[in-house]
Amino acid sequence: ACSAPAPPRAPAAGSRAAPLGGRASPDRPAVCSSPRGGRLFRSTPTRVQSLAAGDLINYDVQTFGSSLPVKVMEALTMADADDQISVKVNESGWAWMVCGERLIIWKICQTAVAKLSVCKELQLPSSEYNYTADLIAVASVAPLETAAVQAISVLAVATEGTARFWPSLAQEGNYTETDVDLGDLCNFVVAVRGGNFVLSSVRSRLLRASADPSGKLQYRALQQGQGMLSGIGRRVSSLFGILSPPANDTLHSVLWAGRASCLYTLTSSSLNKWEMDDSWEHQTLSWDARRSLNESIADAIWGSESNYEEMKEGANVAYLDMKLSQSGLVVLAAAWHPSDTPCLAYYCLVTLQDNGASISEQFTVEVTKYNPPFQEVLQATRLVLPPSPGSIAFLYNDELVFACSTGTGRAGLPDEKLSFNSPGDGVRGGGCCANLPVFFSQNSGLVAVVARERASILPETMEDSLCSSLAAAPEVSAMETPTRAEPVAQEDKTKLLKAAFLQFCRNDLVGAQTVTDELFPTDGDGEEGAELDAVVTQINLDLVDDYPASDPRWAESVPDGETEGGGAENRLNVVCLIPHFVGLLDRLGQGMVRSSPMATRLLLCEHAEKLQAAMVLKNHHTKHTELVNRAIGAALQRNNATVPPSLTAADVFFREVSQISSVFDCLLEEEERSLKENPVDSVQWAEVVLTVNSIIKDMLQSAGQYRETKASMYRAPESSAAEPEYVPWTASGGVGGVRTVISRQHEIILRSVYPHADSTLRSALCEQLVALLDIYLGGWVAQLTSLQQQRPPGAQQERYNSLEMEYSQRRSELLQPLLELGQYQWVAALAEKYCDFDILVQMCEQTDNQSRLQHYMAKFADQNFADFLFRWYMEKGKRGKLLSQPAAQHQQLASFLQAHQHLSWLHNIHVHDYHSAHRTLYSQANMETRYFVKKKTLLALSKLTALASDLPEDRVNKEVDALHL
Repeated sequence: ACSAPAPPRAPAAGSRAAPLGGRASPDRPAVCSSPRGGRLFRSTPTRVQSLAAGDLINYDVQTFGSSLPVKVMEALTMADADDQISVKVNESGWAWMVCGERLIIWKICQTAVAKLSVCKELQLPSSEYNYTADLIAVASVAPLETAAVQAISVLAVATEGTARFWPSLAQEGNYTETDVDLGDLCNFVVAVRGGNFVLSSVRSRLLRASADPSGKLQYRALQQGQGMLSGIGRRVSSLFGILSPPANDTLHSVLWAGRASCLYTLTSSSLNKWEMDDSWEHQTLSWDARRSLNESIADAIWGSESNYEEMKEGANVAYLDMKLSQSGLVVLAAAWHPSDTPCLAYYCLVTLQDNGASISEQFTVEVTKYNPPFQEVLQATRLVLPPSPGSIAFLYNDELVFACSTGTGRAGLPDEKLSFNSPGDGVRGGGCCANLPVFFSQNSGLVAVVARERASILPETMEDSLCSSLAAAPEVSAMETPTRAEPVAQEDKTKLLKAAFLQFCRNDLVGAQTVTDELFPTDGDGEEGAELDAVVTQINLDLVDDYPASDPRWAESVPDGETEGGGAENRLNVVCLIPHFVGLLDRLGQGMVRSSPMATRLLLCEHAEKLQAAMVLKNHHTKHTELVNRAIGAALQRNNATVPPSLTAADVFFREVSQISSVFDCLLEEEERSLKENPVDSVQWAEVVLTVNSIIKDMLQSAGQYRETKASMYRAPESSAAEPEYVPWTASGGVGGVRTVISRQHEIILRSVYPHADSTLRSALCEQLVALLDIYLGGWVAQLTSLQQQRPPGAQQERYNSLEMEYSQRRSELLQPLLELGQYQWVAALAEKYCDFDILVQMCEQTDNQSRLQHYMAKFADQNFADFLFRWYMEKGKRGKLLSQPAAQHQQLASFLQAHQHLSWLHNIHVHDYHSAHRTLYSQANMETRYFVKKKTLLALSKLTALASDLPEDRVNKEVDALHL
């Protein structure tokens, strides 16, 4: 049985307990009010008339963007009754519609004011089957959001396998046609990296297609499994995480996750994953969904039945669709039991966590309230899942959209069915655009489903804070004016964007997107881009450094209009929403941080890291109040911060989280003071060092762990320009910088504490010091890696070389003292991780551990450890050890000695290669012009090696005769 969290028990078949927990705020206004009593800003999309206001309780259905292109309207008007209409909305802002054998592709204009929009019509190849939008894909090497029409390619594949490829959307008449052998009917075409495509068949065969220089489509089978496992049994291969599909497996969904460069497929039995690059792919996962999920789904639906054990044997589960959000992979499944009367189909949402090479055993199963009468064809129901917040899902088929929860977030709006069954209407497709669920209604065109009740995802105190800070914001009506608004001061833009963020948190995604586009148009100039970075940074900083107004002691100390409620954890929950805010992260550039440029997205991550570190420090403050209080007091004094009578120094310090690192230097001062004041043999003398080490280590490790686990959330888009050198705050230098602090602590421990410590204390100190050095060296690696990733490659080569030299020197200076103290276990751990070959060789020489040296030669073979070792022996004059290498290293040693012929002949003799030794000695003798005796010796040795060689006798005689002794 799987270890899924226990889902809510259904009181009876066909019903489910209402979601628990969460908070609704119906008494709150939809947006904060300005002092004039009006709304801060108004979005005015048109309500879809076919869905009367009274029909809907929790959601509004509003037209999305400007009017449909004329070609789309004409196609809808002229469509025959037999023409199947199918539409797909892409997150890039492109949409395409199939009507019969006509394909119309257009760029969605997201504002109510129509702009010149691209709309192209293409003719599809003839087919005996109806086309669907799933058989069409639009791709470009650059991101689709910004790609020019000329750079966009289109692939359409008929169900039978006829593929028509347009290299450029700008040239509708220029295409090539290929018959693709899928061995079955084609059901999906998706665009992947590098302008490539993946085609799939109903029976799960996958092909990767790309265009050759002539524009002709080339394709090959997608690599299945891990190569070496091909041909082995299903049971054995499952041990490696790769399952061979059963013969009757049916493919239901293909999903491309662009940020992670992963392709997922969902079949009737399994979930599969490939990691992909522009030209290669590698299957990393094949997860047995049927075995892992079926029982949990059945338990969630029928678990409360008295005869459940009997019923679960006859339960049927079908997997229908799959989407990815910030909450995880969400699988749409339907379950039914033939013995139920009436027999209903229960639609469920299963949220899974992809851990890289495996799917977590912990998952959630949410049984929605959509349970129509069971029909044989379940695949007609699909899933739309906005990436953020990731807890609200939309199921849809031809007649309806069903809004519901995935069960992974706080309780939000109740489930609701939105019907599109008026005469001539129907849902012809959908997708996500601008983080909104967008559907194509045959009567109304593109429509967005938005929450009517603004149930905020913010903690209540944080929402109050945002409302209060926006009290003086100007009023803007973003969608009422077709021309760009008058210039707005940056301070006002900050407030307006903060208000848009509040709308976003209340699920008013249309309003948030509209205001953001008005303030910072996507076609703005570079100056507006820099201003966007400044505004987003300021908002994030305001949230990180906000005032806890919920604490009455702060009432007199809070500046006008600046209030917040909640500690670092609340702030972190809010700051984590910024990267998902209406696509702003992909538009951010860079700003100045610590006197150097830094990518703004990484600065946002830094703020969140400091919140993590602040939470750790707060825990240590509880355990070590006196020490931390003294350090906090010193930090505030340095910053000339005043502490109001109603507050403590800790209150003031923990409010300004962005300055949290200032405590490190002050902790070291307290440590040094304590070491001087307390006698060496006292308990306090050792404890303070261990405590300071623990505080600094835990804070920095917590920040680093956040950076690693959230890397995908803050990853730069593929289209981003070259970013500046990245120096994490955990690797900052200068006075009070983390590098300076760790270097100083290294010196204190090894010079002042270690010599007086007993063996137990020494062991504890070394373990903590190594953890700190790991953080220190990891920061250098991050900095060097950022330079390696510069585009074009090598753009910062001189800077990289200089930095690498400095890094190597500092690495040696920090590890050498530990080596001299004989702390080989800890030295080896760091030297192996950070490839300090000099330290590793020294350690092996000191311990005379030749087997460990051989281990390193194998482990670091791709980094030429052996060559380093040979050079080290040469420089240290250890020629005996150089020439006494084991047989496994003979070939590599021979290659190395080619540049050292004065020694290579000795190695040749050692391995009995006398002919090579003869030739080398003869060459050396000919080059010797200064010392006759040396020349004569070399010639004599050359003659001896020739005689000892296994050359034919006549050849040996010829070689010897050539020698002139």
